[in-house]
Order: sequence, then structure tokens, then C-alpha cells
Amino acid sequence: MSLLLSGCVKYDVNLTFNHSNSGEFLQHIHLGERITSFGGETFYGWFNSIERSANKLEGKVNRISREEIIIRIPFSNGKELQNKFNSFFSSKSNPISQTNQNNTDSETKPSEIPPLKSILNLKQNNFILIERNHLVYNLDLRSLTPISSRDSISSNIQPILNLEFSLKVPWGINSIAIMEDSLRPDRIGNRLVWCLQTGRINHIEVAFWLPNFLGIGSLFIIFLVLGGIYLRYYYMTPPKIEISFKNPIT
Repeated sequence: MSLLLSGCVKYDVNLTFNHSNSGEFLQHIHLGERITSFGGETFYGWFNSIERSANKLEGKVNRISREEIIIRIPFSNGKELQNKFNSFFSSKSNPISQTNQNNTDSETKPSEIPPLKSILNLKQNNFILIERNHLVYNLDLRSLTPISSRDSISSNIQPILNLEFSLKVPWGINSIAIMEDSLRPDRIGNRLVWCLQTGRINHIEVAFWLPNFLGIGSLFIIFLVLGGIYLRYYYMTPPKIEISFKNPIT
């Protein structure tokens, strides 16, 4: 999945599924000169908060520069992905959102960005060898609608915002559009790309399949054991058992 804020902040979030029991989501953020000129110290503090949140979720942080950071957070199953993703992107871990919520002044400061509501749900059904995943992602971008005519990030965010969400899996991915606000993606191989829209709730729903290596390995072991038993008793001479009779002790 990738989020891209053109002109101000380049924000990429890539969700990778290796198989049903392994994966990671990577977050790559690069602050542009335009955004740092408005309120660089606020965003530098945001980086520190992101780093602390990643460490709590067993993630790895690479501070490339003062304006660029890469975070990798692993997960071992769908439930863990759901918990870590929602925890990481919650407004409670975003100091910029907290600044807005705690600000009693009616005017919006240049360094403030409206809070965003992001909720990801993932349901997995195990079919021994493969696993079906049903992912639902809702991202509320209504707060990104311009709220004033002043020269601030909030008032200029719509014309400079280019927001995309993409998901790539090994095979078997299909978008599900069952709601009026469901977005229709573009397909690029095994990757689906959605162009998100500001000023509305963006609903994404997709189903995809993943190999279950744990089930495949268990099935292989079962066949290996059964094959060994078959060869042992049908193609190999059974061992001779010699029983010696000794005179009873009187």
C-alpha cells in the first residue's frame, strides 16, 4: 500500500505478504522543502513519535536524514497485522493530530494537519493448503477539505495532494465493490492501485489468496510418513525376530 502526498510530503506505506504467516508493512516518509518551511519542528517531532511507536511494535527504524525516515514493522498473521497497523496509524500516536485536537484557538496554525481516521480489518479463512484473506480498509479524508482561505497547509492541501493506496500479493487478488463509496482500482499485474479522494470516506475492499506453508509442510510430513510405512511393509523384507527359550530356573 502506498500513500503519496505530492509537493509537501512523500508518504509511502507498502504492505507485503510473503505468505499467510509472514509479512511486513514498510513506511517511507520524506519531507519536502515546502512542508518544512511551514512548520519543520512540528514534523521533526512527529518523526520522533513515529520512531517510538515503531519500537513498541517491534519495528526497525532507519533515519536516513532529518527529513527522511524508513520504518519496517513485521507481522506473523492477519490479527497481528490488523492490531499493529491500526495502532500505528491511530490519531493517538500522531502528535500533529493531537495538536489539532488540543488546540483551543479557532484559527489553524500553518504547521497543523487535520487528523485522519484509518481503520484496517483483515479476516482470514484457512483451507489447509491456501488461505483466503478479506481485507477492508476505510480512510476518512474529509478533514483534508480546505477549511480556510489563509495561506496554510490546510488551505492548500487539496491542490497539492496526490494520494494512492496499493496492495500487492503473490496471486489471486480481486477488488470487491459492494458499497456506493467503494473505490475502483487499476490493476497492474498482481497489484491493485486505488486513487484516494480528499473530502470523503474512502472505502476499499479486496479479497486475495495466500499459500499456507504451515499446512503445506504438515501435509508433506504426513505423506512422507505414510510413504515410509508403505515401503517398509510392502517392499522391504520384514526383520526376523529371534526368540530364545531358556530353561526355567528351578
